[in-house]
Amino acid sequence: MFSNAKLNERIAFGLLKLATGMVVAFVLVILYYIVSNGYSALSIEFISEMPRKGMTEGGIYPAIVGTIYLIIGSIAVAMPLGMLAAIYLTEYSRPGKSTWAIEMAINNLAGTPSVVFGLFGLAMFVKYLDFGPSILSASLTLALLILPVIIRASQEALLTVPKDYREASLALGVTKWETIRRVVLPSAIPGMITGAILSIGRVAGETAPILLTGAAYFLPRLPNSVYSQFMALPYHLYVLATSGTNIAQTRPIQYGTALILLVIVLCMNIVAVSLRSHYRKKLKR
Repeated sequence: MFSNAKLNERIAFGLLKLATGMVVAFVLVILYYIVSNGYSALSIEFISEMPRKGMTEGGIYPAIVGTIYLIIGSIAVAMPLGMLAAIYLTEYSRPGKSTWAIEMAINNLAGTPSVVFGLFGLAMFVKYLDFGPSILSASLTLALLILPVIIRASQEALLTVPKDYREASLALGVTKWETIRRVVLPSAIPGMITGAILSIGRVAGETAPILLTGAAYFLPRLPNSVYSQFMALPYHLYVLATSGTNIAQTRPIQYGTALILLVIVLCMNIVAVSLRSHYRKKLKR
């Protein structure tokens, strides 16, 4: 009996290691393919210059700036809303029909295709609120797109905080909000930042929502306000690879754009992971 259990354990661990190895191998193959094909296109000019001649020459600087604006804008909107919603659902709401309806709405939003969010953003932000095709419209649309992920990650982080912390604080006569703000949130912040980390890659890589709410293929200037149209790396890459006039000629630019997009996502994730590590170390002190 002991030998069978030991054998089953070894098989299970072997399958887990195999699955992990396959995931890592796929990631490395994709990275190698993009880096090896896109490295030749990288240069100071490619990163810092404006595009020229219908994007067949010049750089992708406006697309880089536009992508960074979208990431910062959408996270700045979605993080506070997601954290507040998670606090309400975890700390204040009681089981009932209204809570069930909110939970179902969050689950449905998490599985909604991104193009639906794009159509909603077009109708609500571009047309109804009259923000026009702009960074603001696109950022708000992307914020709605990542909101369910941030809410769920924040809820899980709050639920990991032991109930003893809350009960001890309340027993000392501290109000519920002060308990949440001074006891619960500091313990849950690292997990909440995980939601932001998961969201960065999705914001940076989405095409359908931004092409409906403000992204332009060729716009050789930087946006001067939140109401300006913009270029963005994912939409720029999509057009270059599918409907450009010189697809073969622009192929190095396509891979270079993909590589820059990966680097931006990696840098943003490093910043988010560093913040999470900082709060975890602060919590252990």
